[in-house]
Amino acid sequence: MQWEIVIGLEVHAQLSTNSKIFSGASTAFGAEPNTQADAVSLALPGVLPVLNKGAVERAIKFGLATGAHIAPRSVFARKNYFYPDLPKGYQISQMDLPVVGQGQLTIQVPAQGKQPAYEKVVRLTRAHLEEDAGKSLHEDFHGMSGIDLNRAGTPLLEIVSEPDMRSAAEAVAYAKALHTLVQWIGICDGNMQEGSFRCDANVSVHKPGTPFGTRREIKNLNSFRFLEQAINYEVQHQIATLEDGGSIQQATVLFDPDTGETRVMRTKEDAHDYRYFPDPDLLPLEISEEWKQQVAATLPELPHTKQARYQEQGLSAYDASVLTSSRAMADFFEAALAEAPGQTKMCANWIIGEVSAQLNRDNLDIAQCPITASQLGGILKRIADGTVSNSGAKEVFRIMWAEGGDADAIIEAKGLKQVSDSGAIEKIVDEIIAANTDKVAEYRSGKDKLFGFFVGLAMKASKGQANPAQLNEVLKKKLAG
Repeated sequence: MQWEIVIGLEVHAQLSTNSKIFSGASTAFGAEPNTQADAVSLALPGVLPVLNKGAVERAIKFGLATGAHIAPRSVFARKNYFYPDLPKGYQISQMDLPVVGQGQLTIQVPAQGKQPAYEKVVRLTRAHLEEDAGKSLHEDFHGMSGIDLNRAGTPLLEIVSEPDMRSAAEAVAYAKALHTLVQWIGICDGNMQEGSFRCDANVSVHKPGTPFGTRREIKNLNSFRFLEQAINYEVQHQIATLEDGGSIQQATVLFDPDTGETRVMRTKEDAHDYRYFPDPDLLPLEISEEWKQQVAATLPELPHTKQARYQEQGLSAYDASVLTSSRAMADFFEAALAEAPGQTKMCANWIIGEVSAQLNRDNLDIAQCPITASQLGGILKRIADGTVSNSGAKEVFRIMWAEGGDADAIIEAKGLKQVSDSGAIEKIVDEIIAANTDKVAEYRSGKDKLFGFFVGLAMKASKGQANPAQLNEVLKKKLAG
């Protein structure tokens, strides 16, 4: 009997405010250790936290983008636990009344072996505001750990899913969709290397038809590859343990990328172990309908809406998905298309093909593309009006990528203008037919595949500049006799 995998994710998205959630201290990454650890973040005697309005607005934005319930009244609580990088002995978070609840996110799960690609809706339990803890540093110290409290008090939105995912592939697809969304709506920079987007995966296994198994939580996964590897290892570990007659103990585990294994960090606490109680220094957070409407007005067109619109314009679901993989990619596509109206499919093909290939080769993001959307649109216009052939356009693109410049100027300077003059094309075809009478006879006797041979000769004779459509038409007419 097959085992069923059950996965839920808790994602910590660092909100893109300039200051911390309860103080004016900077959230800038990379400062010298402990230079941004202010009195409020450390809860020194006599200080009081003041809620950052920008953090609340980003939480509202996320709730609106996922069709979630925005609580008109939510409460901050103290989550009590002791850890070296938590000098207060508690973390300000939300428990019973979170700011966002009950949303959903549609994910696209790619094909896996014989399993075709499919779409799935993952329910969101809640998203709540909280402050980050500091950071323990182990690598640069011998026999001890260093504590950097710069991150203490940084605003986080903890996004908790329902246990709706049934494979590592679904979990990764969900994490990627969430990663795209928080960047798309501008609430998080998504930088996983800097810890701005971190995943905790709750994993359990059970036999279908039986209650869910005991879960183990894999903490602080900061790459999609590690998320997939950690879940797959944990699943196999739990199945092997159960099949050997053992039992799973609830625990928090860490994933070691070097060994590809998880190891127990501590037995898992339940909510009551944290002794939550309302923070006495913070009033309840009240969000009016008017405030929600003001935030809603700042939301951009969302990825799934754009995907639907692109498909209505004739693109495939795959093309639409790739072009909305980031807001920067979608913006680039639309700006290029604005320069070459009506060339939707060609524009998509070039961005997904030539542009993406060059970006990958040079290890660049679309935002760092050396060719602007306007420049690409200029190339597309000249393909569409027949000024340059597709092969000629690729040469223009190559030159533009390396040296910059305008499409028209490059076409003129490099002599890449397509030959569309019917007289010139007929002259080329006549010369080829005269020089290859034996092949012409074979073609006329029924060897239709030789047509490509003549096309190749003609394109070579024209240095690749003959208009393909016109060339084919002339060739067919002349070869027919």
